[in-house]
Amino acid sequence: MGTPRQPHEPEGPSPSAANAMGAMDAMDTVRLRRLNRWQAEGMREDLADLYVESSDAVPGEEFPGRQRFLSRLAADVKLPGFDMLVAEARSLTGCVFGFPVPRDGSWWQGFDGPLPQNLEQLTASGHVFAILETVVHPHQHSRGLARRLQERLLADHRASLGVTLVDESDSAARSACSVLETWGWQDVGRIHRPPGPTALRVLVLPLGERTQDHPDGLGHIDRT
Repeated sequence: MGTPRQPHEPEGPSPSAANAMGAMDAMDTVRLRRLNRWQAEGMREDLADLYVESSDAVPGEEFPGRQRFLSRLAADVKLPGFDMLVAEARSLTGCVFGFPVPRDGSWWQGFDGPLPQNLEQLTASGHVFAILETVVHPHQHSRGLARRLQERLLADHRASLGVTLVDESDSAARSACSVLETWGWQDVGRIHRPPGPTALRVLVLPLGERTQDHPDGLGHIDRT
């Protein structure tokens, strides 16, 4: 399973009130659309182009990350329950995809130390969804789009917990960690995924109700 890449959102100072209003208007024109695995495969070249445009690639030069992205996508679309959400304005603007974490707990193999009981319970109940990749074009009007895509995909699957992995050897992924944490993602440990030698950070996004017993929102939720 490929290591997910996190969103490349625009950086810099917050826009002025006038610019912020303009950005909100632009966001209103962005349409979100779900794709199944066959539709995702049909858009693979467009998605790879979006990945390159969202990365620090030099225009006109070969970008090896494009082929790695295509390889990850080819493997990920075969996962049971794979789902993708794309954002479109005048062209493809962003995408996020993932799959439901299996109830048998196999996804957590390689976790450093004992798996917290609340994570084990939520996994067994089928309410954990893994976000494998988030890609957003670095236009100014895309500010906030990555978060919107993630939250919509998790809501569509009625997930109680979102989970993603971050490769700490990737400088872009490390910087994205701080962005994810401002959105409510929490670092719960490390996990080893061979053949890579580096441990991956495990981030979770609790979507459950925060109570006195579970102030982090990670309490087990029973649903029918």
